[in-house]
Amino acid sequence: MVRTRSDAAALADAGHVRLNGKRITAAGHKVALGDVVTLALDRSVRVVRVEGFRERRGNAEAARTLYRDLATNSGERALPPAGTSR
Repeated sequence: MVRTRSDAAALADAGHVRLNGKRITAAGHKVALGDVVTLALDRSVRVVRVEGFRERRGNAEAARTLYRDLATNSGERALPPAGTSR
């Protein structure tokens, strides 16, 4: 979604990241399986659910297996965080 960890930290510091619907303003928040992360990017908003973690960094293809994109282009509503109801 962003190329570097410093880019991700800058998004959080600027208030462009939500974790389970709550705005975070520091990059040090813990993220757990099932959490929903919303990123306000330059021209889009990404909403993803955390599906896994890795011990080591990998390429972009490997990273895509660790989250599920909840935003769709077909007009469907995004799914709520795991363990909650609509």
